[in-house]
Amino acid sequence: MGSFFKDCGCARPTRCPHPYTIRFRNGLGKQVEEGGFGTQDDAIDRLTQIYAEKKRTAPSVAEARRELGQKSVAEYAKQWLPRQRRMTAYSTGEHVNSSINVHIIPRLGSRKLISVTPIVVERFLDELEADGVGRGNQVNILRTLKAILRDAYDKGAMADDPVKGVQEPEYVRERMVIPNLAYLKQALAVAKDDLALEIVMMAGCGLRNGEARAVNINNLVAEDVYRVHEQIHSNTHRPAKLKHRKVGEFREVPLPRSVREAIERHEAKHGATREGYLLRGPSGYYTEPMERRRVRALFEKLPVVDGMGMYGFRHYFASNALGSGIPITDVAEWMGHKSIEETYRTYRHLMPGSITKAARVLDAGLWDAAEAAVKPVRGWLREPADTFMPGVS
Repeated sequence: MGSFFKDCGCARPTRCPHPYTIRFRNGLGKQVEEGGFGTQDDAIDRLTQIYAEKKRTAPSVAEARRELGQKSVAEYAKQWLPRQRRMTAYSTGEHVNSSINVHIIPRLGSRKLISVTPIVVERFLDELEADGVGRGNQVNILRTLKAILRDAYDKGAMADDPVKGVQEPEYVRERMVIPNLAYLKQALAVAKDDLALEIVMMAGCGLRNGEARAVNINNLVAEDVYRVHEQIHSNTHRPAKLKHRKVGEFREVPLPRSVREAIERHEAKHGATREGYLLRGPSGYYTEPMERRRVRALFEKLPVVDGMGMYGFRHYFASNALGSGIPITDVAEWMGHKSIEETYRTYRHLMPGSITKAARVLDAGLWDAAEAAVKPVRGWLREPADTFMPGVS
């Protein structure tokens, strides 16, 4: 069934304060140890519990788990990937496949599942860092590896969680560059018509690049509402579902009058396809390579701003909305973020000075309380002109 012992080296181990350790074979036939038992009875109770669990496990199940544990990480990863039915093949699937083939298999592929421990995973991360893999990429690779190993662990390939306690690499986002209004106007003046409309959709409605490439006259569902329900995907160059959304789902965003007029002017000048798309190319759709060539030409003509790219125009939308006091919950929905936490992490610094405003509002309320008090706190009661701020309520 197993054994218990103390490895403290004391002359009278049965009376010393050191804890007992038990040794036994787990369901995969591997000899393991557990420590921290204060008395012999505690150690025996734990061994009895383990023995009962092993007896309840059918021999065929135990054998299947042993066989699973002998598979290599590479073998299991190749079996795991086709089972991820909720993964979009042309998008997330490509990134996961790259993580497996480029990073996981070359470093861990030959290891048997049963031999993978948290220390092995930590060393794997150290190798990624030493090889110059970016922190953001490290996070995605680790998440893929965790999903594979946790799946194997849940099926009994390992006795212990192989990623327990493993922390994700600290990822510091790149500095966000947000253009000002003068830069935005200059970009629109320099850009050709197709790219100018894409910039208008990103800065005016908060669309992602792919969503702006799919701008459609039929999506104007009201005077001030634009419905976003698809994108022109950067990999397939064809219409695809929205990021973080299921097929057929959509979101509605505010449609400023100036954006609506820009859409209508573009349609009047260039027309639209039978499906209503305003931007198009030789294949029928306005694709990412077409956008990339136009963007390169655009930034060659604009003032050099370190870190500025097309996504800066989407950041402009968030800056404009949050700076005008629009609730961050609404901005998160309009921008299509998976959760409000993403919006908060990215754009928190763009929100109005809520702490300063709160201090002023609270101070005004405290002045009223002090005025009504019989014995106001010294220094708290001041003239209203010192505390009242126009526009603060």
